[in-house]
Amino acid sequence: MPKPSARRFLVSGRVQGVGFRYFVQKQAERLSLSGYARNLDDGRVEVYAVGLDAKLSELAGHLWKGPMWSDVRGVEEQEAPMLESKGFHIRS
Repeated sequence: MPKPSARRFLVSGRVQGVGFRYFVQKQAERLSLSGYARNLDDGRVEVYAVGLDAKLSELAGHLWKGPMWSDVRGVEEQEAPMLESKGFHIRS
């Protein structure tokens, strides 16, 4: 049985003030991922997600699209340490 892994995504472009974190939360919950999304001071959004690799890859595809008013210019992806997490939350 596959084990979950964790990934950290840094999304750049017009991703703050356009509902991006709520969009990510909806997609992550639909994919049964746990973790969080939060705005960073430099204008990017950080997404930390835990789940099966196939689901994390699917989330990455959604991050490149974003919600209607966003304009995603880049998505950096890296492996991350596993943190205890229940559900997917928006952090400020």
